[in-house]
Amino acid sequence: QVHLVESGGGLVQAGDSLRLSCAASGRTFENYIIGWFRQPLGKEREFVAGLRWSGAAIQYADFVKGRFTIFGDIYNNLVNLQMNNLKPEDTAAYYCAATDGLIIPDSPGRYHYWGQGTQVTVSS
Repeated sequence: QVHLVESGGGLVQAGDSLRLSCAASGRTFENYIIGWFRQPLGKEREFVAGLRWSGAAIQYADFVKGRFTIFGDIYNNLVNLQMNNLKPEDTAAYYCAATDGLIIPDSPGRYHYWGQGTQVTVSS
């Protein structure tokens, strides 16, 4: 069992930066794939970025490439999402999720564990 908790969301202006963190308890991240997803109000949940500790694989959704960076802190059991140059369309609830395997999946249904989410609101 893995328990995930997100933090770091908030209200910012367009062009600002935020760092989201996903903390795990119960198990360490090193055997899992950690994905960040977001869900705008009234829309479906979508993949943002994923990291696999084993082999250090990383994957991004096209709409965040060059602006968001996912990176891990193995000593503190955290997976962070650094978000730069935020846009109003980045406004959403952001979730981290965990699964196992070799390929980083971009489908929410492939993840077994989820955090409660953290809200990011970007004003124009």
